[in-house]
Amino acid sequence: MFFKENRSLFISRLKLVALGSLVITGLSLLPKNLLPVIALPRTATSAVRNSPKEVIDQVWQIVYRDYLDSSGKYDSKEWINLRRELLSKNYVDAAHSYEAIRGMLSSLGDPYTRFLEPKEFKEMRIDTSGELTGVGIQLSLDKKTNQVVVISPIEGTPAFRAGIKQKDVIVSIDGQSTSGMTIENVVKLIRGKRGTKVTLGLTRQGILIEVPLIRDRIAINAVDSQLNKTSGGLKVGYIRLKQFNANSSKEMKLAINKLEEDNALGYVLDLRSNPGGLLEASIDIARQWLNEGTIVSTLTRNGIKDVRKANGRALTIKPVVVLVNEGSASASEILSGAIQDNKRGTLVGVKTFGKGLVQSVRGLSDGSGLTVTVAKYLTPNGTDIHKNGIKPDIEAKISDQQALVLTREDIGTYKDIQYKIAETELVNSLSLSQSFNPKTTNLSNALKARLSSPLRI
Repeated sequence: MFFKENRSLFISRLKLVALGSLVITGLSLLPKNLLPVIALPRTATSAVRNSPKEVIDQVWQIVYRDYLDSSGKYDSKEWINLRRELLSKNYVDAAHSYEAIRGMLSSLGDPYTRFLEPKEFKEMRIDTSGELTGVGIQLSLDKKTNQVVVISPIEGTPAFRAGIKQKDVIVSIDGQSTSGMTIENVVKLIRGKRGTKVTLGLTRQGILIEVPLIRDRIAINAVDSQLNKTSGGLKVGYIRLKQFNANSSKEMKLAINKLEEDNALGYVLDLRSNPGGLLEASIDIARQWLNEGTIVSTLTRNGIKDVRKANGRALTIKPVVVLVNEGSASASEILSGAIQDNKRGTLVGVKTFGKGLVQSVRGLSDGSGLTVTVAKYLTPNGTDIHKNGIKPDIEAKISDQQALVLTREDIGTYKDIQYKIAETELVNSLSLSQSFNPKTTNLSNALKARLSSPLRI
């Protein structure tokens, strides 16, 4: 379900809880030649290798070499001193060293640069492959209240079927209070084997609710699509993209091709509540909508710039209106920014989340992993949207009450107010300059003639 969130709910990291799975939005596989080369301190001694200190040093080295500071808290001299201090200590086991790593990374003030234990790292890689195991909730830590808040449940999952809603606050897990817990601890408690039960205590508008859930394996379809008809009988292709995973590009291609065969005259592309995902998926999908122009550029801390462009292989040139909201983040903002700046389509909704950082995923020697911020991205016009978001061309808000009563079946229909506004804008963009009755039978032919002209793009 879609949601209208206060900005405070989005200040911290976006999390996807499904047996503890974590998706960091804006994952990047930057070419090695784009990574800055910096002289590192001398490599670890034999006392560091093959010990809990080795992973500490690996994490430290990655940050020292590649980290892009967006918070202003990183100081290379202090970072060097921190290494000396950490490696001078003794660590009983891996768990002890993991705590030291988390403490080290917390000093950066960057919620997207995160350490993942081996199990977490394995599950994160599964997440981006398009398959999850767990209850299916997107979570955020509200730093103002220190509460764990539901951003939205994932459609078709145990959490969705149980009626968990956006803005629900998780106050307990199996009777244990979450007060004072880190979000990592919340994730660990919600984890469990497939088929096992977990009970979440939630507060919703001041009312306490207990929701029992059975953990399950969840296959996520990234794309939903359908052919809608306007009141005037025009065919509109509706495509909803829920996340950018390894399957998203293929699913988008199939959806566009099917709707083209169905003679859709234009499209409403729905990116609402899409928290992002893989950078490459956003570029591939943008190329399905754009024939030419820049899609995105990424900038490292040394100023090395990588510009990604359309390749002349768009699957459709027909008009498109893009729906966005506060939950449209990262890869969603890359796609919507590319469409807006290239004047390929119109954005409708409310200002997006504002996550303009790129993370690279690094595996470590013991099977654990690190997601580290290595670059920021700019829209084609050079706009840095981090913490600012993208402002839609046409503002269309939805009230809290409207969001609560909107069911899965209502999304992309006239009961969905934001969709209705987007469809109206699409019909307006299709209209010719001459005057005619929209209910006459010659409208469809006139629109098709207009769509065949490259001047429309």
